[in-house]
Amino acid sequence: MKSDLQIRHDVEEELEWEPGVAASSIDVEVKEGVVTLKGHLASFGEKVAAEQAAQRVGGVRALIAELTVHLPQEEVRGDGEIANFAHSMLRWTTGVSEGSVRVLVKHGHVVLRGTVDYAWQSRAAVRAIAQLRGVIRVANEIEVKHLAEPEEISRDILDAMHRHAEREAGHIRVSVREGTVTLSGTVHSYAERAVARGAAWAAPGVGAVVDDLNVE
Repeated sequence: MKSDLQIRHDVEEELEWEPGVAASSIDVEVKEGVVTLKGHLASFGEKVAAEQAAQRVGGVRALIAELTVHLPQEEVRGDGEIANFAHSMLRWTTGVSEGSVRVLVKHGHVVLRGTVDYAWQSRAAVRAIAQLRGVIRVANEIEVKHLAEPEEISRDILDAMHRHAEREAGHIRVSVREGTVTLSGTVHSYAERAVARGAAWAAPGVGAVVDDLNVE
């Protein structure tokens, strides 16, 4: 098992290797495998990239992101401009039907609302908007239709985990209620935890995922 000092070193190295992330602007703290990132970054896309980089490191049990976005003056955009670009981006995003997602912008804070069939479509919309200039924050309020029975959702998730992560699939329990999936049990790394979460989000009819997994 990695020590907190080793995890901190690995996270810092991963941030250094992540393109577009100013690693020198981020302080990394680790306590019992829980990583906290602190600092000020120049874009929301950079914030997302930093969080994803930290989550890729083995031994990370959980992530607390205390990162704020301070846009350089040349990157500031008006709300109308951001909204127009956001609508265009969504029209070109695979899997997001035109008109299914509405965009509201206020002072660079974007709110996405609407209804989609699958959770991955909601996340695709967020990823698309996160890369736009002038965006400080993205709030995802998109609803996901409940298209499958709980038993079917649970079976699909377990099947997917066995395909992609056989080692830990047997140690994960899945429960479903009103479109919300709860994952519990143990995995060996944050990377394996991400596989389980990804399988849950990809299942049809999933509107939310509660991660109660422990990393050992």
